[in-house]
Amino acid sequence: MQSTSEAGAVGTTAVSGTAVGKARVPVIIILALVVCGGLAAWAYQLAGGLAVTGMNNGTSWGLYIASFMFFVGLSAGGLIVASSASVFGVKSYKRVARPAVLLSTVCIVAAAAFVLVDLGGVQRALNLLTHANLTSPLMWDVIVITVYLAINIVYLVLMARPAGRRSDRALAVASRVALPVAILVHSVTAWIFGLEIAKVGWHSAIMAPLFVTSALDSGLALLLIVLVVLSATRLFAIEKKLLASLAGLLVVCVAVDAFMVGCEVLTMAYPGAHEEAAILGALFSGTSAPFFWGEVVLGLVVPFLLLVSAKARQSTPVVVVASALVVCGVFLKRVWLLVTSFAAFNVEGAPGVAYGRSALSGTESWALAGTYAPTWVEVVVVLGVVALAALIYVALAPRLFGEKTGPLVEAEAVPPAPAAPSSEAASGAKATGVATSAASEVV
Repeated sequence: MQSTSEAGAVGTTAVSGTAVGKARVPVIIILALVVCGGLAAWAYQLAGGLAVTGMNNGTSWGLYIASFMFFVGLSAGGLIVASSASVFGVKSYKRVARPAVLLSTVCIVAAAAFVLVDLGGVQRALNLLTHANLTSPLMWDVIVITVYLAINIVYLVLMARPAGRRSDRALAVASRVALPVAILVHSVTAWIFGLEIAKVGWHSAIMAPLFVTSALDSGLALLLIVLVVLSATRLFAIEKKLLASLAGLLVVCVAVDAFMVGCEVLTMAYPGAHEEAAILGALFSGTSAPFFWGEVVLGLVVPFLLLVSAKARQSTPVVVVASALVVCGVFLKRVWLLVTSFAAFNVEGAPGVAYGRSALSGTESWALAGTYAPTWVEVVVVLGVVALAALIYVALAPRLFGEKTGPLVEAEAVPPAPAAPSSEAASGAKATGVATSAASEVV
């Protein structure tokens, strides 16, 4: 009887793969439509220039660069978890290596796309090759992201090979290279801001560690959400014990992230300098306050309280809610980190910074403080890039660890045997265990 029930479970998984494939079609269509909308908005931006965005002379970076920082962190966090499994010998985490590396790959593709749309013209990307300035952190970031994307692809190809052709040594080498590069890619992104001596809110030695810790918790949180979705759609099996273990790691990362934010705020607040006081005023009660307190409360405090209990980590809905809050909180952090330092100009006093000439009156407009709000063009473009990343993941996931698994398991599964006599019960149970173990190895 045990053999019959377990073989039936394998058959159900194989059949459900086809059903899931059919259910995935509407999702793919919706994502494709959003991508088309993003492309149309980008075409409109290319025709009208960056003037159709909310960026201006006072705030030269906006939603695109905030999303770029966010997705670099999501990508780095996923690959750090995947590669740490091999580097530090955490065998249980090797189970989620494929979903994590695929997630890391699509996130870094999205991050690169945000840089491309922020340039204002595709042809300007050629300047990175023809006029490369190797002393600029921006160029460092271009190089390390290119290397990082290549490592992700190589790592993914190595893991996608059949078990008989897969090289454990090559995977071990790839993971040992991927881990430091994943840490470096977000550190270099942080140095773009941390080395800006003219911006008080960015110029900090702790900026790189702050970025890496937030990458760990946001990337791990997104991975947890994706694993739950894959499990619900029967594309990838995840045990509750492993999910609770990853949630435990997440709560540690959230605590470290909160400590880093507290250290940065205390270091800025204690001297009481004028420039730092202006930044903190904007964070605590000014224009950036909703984003700052949203990150602290929703992205740090609430997820920590939800996951600090081992019993609560056994609940999948609790883990998903806490993970979603962490992802949203880190995005809010990227927003306030970016726009707060643009609020105060480097040179104070009238007339301020020119914001352009009015088309109606023909007079020049000036501002004494930076302001920014994204336009519909930016929002639609960002949604299009996010949908593109999701579309790539949905398309590749079944090929790497989904539908391909079903027929393979079904072909190798042992057909259900008739009930064994009582005198042979022990040997029948043993055969069932071997068959089940073989099937689970294939999955």
